[in-house]
Amino acid sequence: MIQRSLRTPMVRFLKEQLEKAGCALGDNFIKAVNCDGKVSGGYMPGLGIVVCSNHMELQDDVNQVVIHELIHAYDECRAANLEWSNCAHHACSEIRAGHLSGDCHYKRELLRGYMKIRGHEQECVRRRVMKSVTANPYCSEAAAKDAMEAVWDVCYNDTKPFDRAP
Repeated sequence: MIQRSLRTPMVRFLKEQLEKAGCALGDNFIKAVNCDGKVSGGYMPGLGIVVCSNHMELQDDVNQVVIHELIHAYDECRAANLEWSNCAHHACSEIRAGHLSGDCHYKRELLRGYMKIRGHEQECVRRRVMKSVTANPYCSEAAAKDAMEAVWDVCYNDTKPFDRAP
């Protein structure tokens, strides 16, 4: 499924952008692993992306995880000083990954049981940022919320490497 994901237009675009930014992906950059807990994947700085194969059944879900995590890889590539232990840095990358990857597309939210006509995308991004940043051992819930609010406008509107949010 990861191999199939690598052939999708969005993943190919992100890989090209990473290469242009000087961060080519090695052959083992994206790995399938069995994960503890209810996570679908993650980005490990310096190591690459893991896709939790024991939690993935649909190709679309694998594609989504790969795209989301590639945005984190892109953020780390272009920012010389990104510190994942800094709650604001982590929140910014999560805001961008949630907004630009399609994680919060209307149909995905519907399938998760979240039904809202207006404002669903930003609400979803906020919910998912909080879930991710509070899992960071350096970020309490209050620190995660403060960090997210502090960087929201700048990071939500930063659509690089895209011209606009896909």
